[in-house]
Amino acid sequence: MDAYCSDCKKSTEVVFDHSAGDMVCSECGLVLESHSIDETSEWRTFANEAGDNDPVRVGGPTNALLSDGGLSTVISKPNGTTSDFLTSSLGRWQNRGSNADRSLILAFKTIGVMSDRLGLVATIKDRANEIYKKVEDQKSSRGRNQDAILAACLYIACRQEDKPRTVKEICSVANGATKKEIGRAKEYIVKQLELEMGQSVEMGTIHAGNFMRRFCSNLGMTNQTVKAAQEAVKKSEEFDIRRSPISIAAAVIYIVTQLSEEKKPVKGNE
Repeated sequence: MDAYCSDCKKSTEVVFDHSAGDMVCSECGLVLESHSIDETSEWRTFANEAGDNDPVRVGGPTNALLSDGGLSTVISKPNGTTSDFLTSSLGRWQNRGSNADRSLILAFKTIGVMSDRLGLVATIKDRANEIYKKVEDQKSSRGRNQDAILAACLYIACRQEDKPRTVKEICSVANGATKKEIGRAKEYIVKQLELEMGQSVEMGTIHAGNFMRRFCSNLGMTNQTVKAAQEAVKKSEEFDIRRSPISIAAAVIYIVTQLSEEKKPVKGNE
């Protein structure tokens, strides 16, 4: 590494003294920089063998929804100890200090797991976290089915991000909450949000085309058949079909598959 030395009046090779944090000119011994900070890892890692970018070196992102920004420190109990740590002063103070965000962290983790199981993008997960935080701040959801509340937040977030999922799909990852419970929770959350905002909540419009590619993929249909189904559902929007978008999508898939060589039973489209 080279640097300009004011004594040598030229660019010279420098030596870094790791113990003192000094950058020293190799020719005259002048300290060019003192107490510099070494920003590399304190441990050996194979992540930055080819370069200086080490993702392990940085911490997690901040979370504005938590009171401490998600930057609090949790002290783990020593190895080989069980109840002694929890009954100690350190354990009691740590538990007392983390009570404020403990339920939120657990809820956000559950929403994250459900999002991952459904293959949802991070923006939907973040929107669901925001919705839950607003409901939780009102302190009116206590005593209600929390699994249904979390699932309903995810359902609403999908609708608002124009990536709708059916209640049945949400129910499949909702830790036992039924479709009826999720439906009730959704109505409750929308009502709470409208009271807070003073206006109606924008849920987004559902179209049959929102479900086509995913439904076709689940049925293992070929690309040619999928394109035909998409064209058919796009054409169906020109007619006044007063049925749910999910029913229209299922009907189009059934008709297209019956006209092709990929005949699918009605039960497979549910």
